[in-house]
Amino acid sequence: MKIIEIDHKRCTQSYACIRACPVKAITTRSKDGMPVVNHSRCIGCGSCLYVCAADAVSHISELEETVELLESDNKTAAIVDPTISGEFPDITDYRKFVEMIRKLGFDYVNEVSFGVDLVARKYHDLLTNFKGKYYLMANCPSLVSYVEKFAPELTDNLAPIVTPMTAAAKTVRKNYGKDLKVVFIGPCLSAKHEARAHEGDGYVDRVLTFKELRDLFNRFKIKESKVEYSDFDAPIGYHGSLYPISKGIVEASKVDDSLLDGKVITVEEKMNMMDAVDEFNDHTESLKKHFNIFYHSGCLMGPGTTDQSNKYLRRTMVVDYVHKRLRDFDKKQWEKDMAKHLEIDLGRGFERDDQRLPQPNNEQLEEILKSLGKRLEESAACNACGFRSCQDFAASISQGLSKPEMCLNYSIKNKQDYIKTLKNNNDKLKQQQESLIDKEKSLLEENQKLKQRTDTTSALLKNLPSAAVIVDDKLKVIESNESFIRVLGEDAEMINEVIPGLAGADLKTLLPYNLYNLFTYVLENDENIIGKDVQHDDRLLNVSIYSLKPNKIVGGVFRDMYVAEVRQEEIINRVSEVIDENLKMVQKIAFSLGEGASTTEKMLNSIIETYRKTGKD
Repeated sequence: MKIIEIDHKRCTQSYACIRACPVKAITTRSKDGMPVVNHSRCIGCGSCLYVCAADAVSHISELEETVELLESDNKTAAIVDPTISGEFPDITDYRKFVEMIRKLGFDYVNEVSFGVDLVARKYHDLLTNFKGKYYLMANCPSLVSYVEKFAPELTDNLAPIVTPMTAAAKTVRKNYGKDLKVVFIGPCLSAKHEARAHEGDGYVDRVLTFKELRDLFNRFKIKESKVEYSDFDAPIGYHGSLYPISKGIVEASKVDDSLLDGKVITVEEKMNMMDAVDEFNDHTESLKKHFNIFYHSGCLMGPGTTDQSNKYLRRTMVVDYVHKRLRDFDKKQWEKDMAKHLEIDLGRGFERDDQRLPQPNNEQLEEILKSLGKRLEESAACNACGFRSCQDFAASISQGLSKPEMCLNYSIKNKQDYIKTLKNNNDKLKQQQESLIDKEKSLLEENQKLKQRTDTTSALLKNLPSAAVIVDDKLKVIESNESFIRVLGEDAEMINEVIPGLAGADLKTLLPYNLYNLFTYVLENDENIIGKDVQHDDRLLNVSIYSLKPNKIVGGVFRDMYVAEVRQEEIINRVSEVIDENLKMVQKIAFSLGEGASTTEKMLNSIIETYRKTGKD
């Protein structure tokens, strides 16, 4: 049966619930590390409920089902744990408390103390009529679940007697009918396991905690000041009212638990319970004692109570309550009631439900402990992880039930290492930051210089009389001047009005194939083209294309050969080239022609000079 649930929306993954669980019924989910409950391993102890700071862990409530039961046509009985005496100090008289429960809609209200008396008498017979077998008293459902799941070899040593809750359920059904619906109200969560373990007259239909009972009082606005006195329905319990105190069941059974001659050892609290089970298992014949074991400090401090403090104040209130009850107690009537109910079958059996996992060998344990910074031979343990020893914790890691991070020392060491790493990384980052600042200054200076160069280049490009254009490796125009736009014609001039300099325009849409292909050639081969004549429309263009950034950026210069200035300059350049070529030839034959070379040079220079004058005229 499911008892505990975890709200993953509220969970902060502190793993406090995993540390608190004595049997590691809460583990981490592999996909996201969220804690999840393995209900098959859960013993219903409730240790996980009060350790979660995010309040993400809760028990599965039967409150709404109880309300539905009360609103139905069924006859219902509330069987109330005597722990009420320590749980409700705010209610001045227990008889007011009984009437408040009746106002919720219960037809009968009985105290479990009479069930305790019936069970106590069975224990008296079992433990005083010793036949060589020692028993673990089976009143705490968490203990019973623990033995069945984690020490199943001891199930035969569990006393074969039902819990007081089950005995009380059998009692009210004997008195009020087999069809009666029974709701147990108490401090115990593991009672939910016990409630469904029996069929017939021992079955308990619903289990409410004291906290849920308070919620019902608030919901239906039931207050002590608005109700009259009302006592519990018969039969009334005797010493069974001491049951909330761990030794109460022993005193009610009149079994000797004195130090010298006692037959019973009483044990309470989580770690003590597990140690006691181990010792009973290992040294039964040496101990020669029966064990009365409770997971908590008796029922006084059960997980269904509203306050987990003031243990001794609660104990005192229980004792005071019993004194008050016994002041006018009708013992003869009690004896008649006990005799009347002797025929009730209070026997029970137990099921072995072994949930233990294979234990790792020493080599595996040693390897895990080494990773935690511990040694196999170490015996001391801080218990912060929730285990009795580091070896138990290591075994749980090996079984996949726990994570190394649950070890406080391991977490602190990792955190210190992490802080150290962060400090080193921070120092490195600081150095890198200073280096980046210096680089940024350098880049800013270079950027400023580059901007100046770019501005200068742009100004030079715009004032260049020849048409000029710069393109990227996709043949997209980076920049061009007015002369280039005029060479392209009216369409380009219209585009220039919208996009100055034709920036971003595709050169392939602006120039014919024979021209833009020259740009492609230079881009691919990183080889300049100088002074190539190309026919474009009705113009003869002299084209030079330069690689400005290898395979990335190229620039082109176009000169219209039909413009007079360009044509005259080109003729002069080409004649100069001819002179240079002839001079080379003359030098070769100078040895044979001698002074003739000088005369040829003068004549050619004269021709050039004459042409220049003619051009000016």
